[in-house]
Amino acid sequence: MTASQNSPPFKLVVVNAGTSDPSTTLMLANRITGRVAAFAEESGRSVSTTVIDLRELSSEISVALVSQHIGPKLTKAIDALGEADGLIASAPVYKAGPSGLFTSFFHVLDNDLLIATPTVLAATAGTARHALVVDDQMRALFAFLRTLTTPTSVFAAPEDWNDPGLTTRIDRTAFELFTLMNSGVGRTIRDESWRNYQHEFGSAGGTELSIDLDSDMMKLAAGGSAAGGGPQ
Repeated sequence: MTASQNSPPFKLVVVNAGTSDPSTTLMLANRITGRVAAFAEESGRSVSTTVIDLRELSSEISVALVSQHIGPKLTKAIDALGEADGLIASAPVYKAGPSGLFTSFFHVLDNDLLIATPTVLAATAGTARHALVVDDQMRALFAFLRTLTTPTSVFAAPEDWNDPGLTTRIDRTAFELFTLMNSGVGRTIRDESWRNYQHEFGSAGGTELSIDLDSDMMKLAAGGSAAGGGPQ
């Protein structure tokens, strides 16, 4: 058995913002996932996939947007993203932009959560007029989140599903994602360059600045009392 076969599976997370059942948005993500798994198998590796269906988190996402309260389902999704070796972000396009559910989910995430995470951007729409949304809008959002997006994004309108060109693009972006995951470049960047990024206070629970939020000083700064101290 080779060293690669002894390696743990890659953790791949799929964020699906499709709301219909069946969902072409999820169908597109699944086709990409299948090709990533195939490339991994050819290299003696395997892929463990977690699918985050945003329609199941819609109420918790809404609460988080207005109150910063993170519910249990949203917490589980965030934990999965924090451990991911790769990400496939798939959104339906409405009115010349990715769905509000999709953007709202990524808006509530900590800015540091996805730094250097290899990411595929995918979108579906009812017309090819929306084809530029992936690279014009979604890529800008994920650049702000500092992910490592693959050079190839994937868009599918109804007429694309039987087009060999869609299969070619899926194969290309899947290979790019697998290559990024297999290289370990994302984790290397996070491990070696963490302090070279500009972090907002609290963006990673205090770890972004090596701050102990449970220290007596931080408790006093937040209006609490130090350990062993009574009411003043």
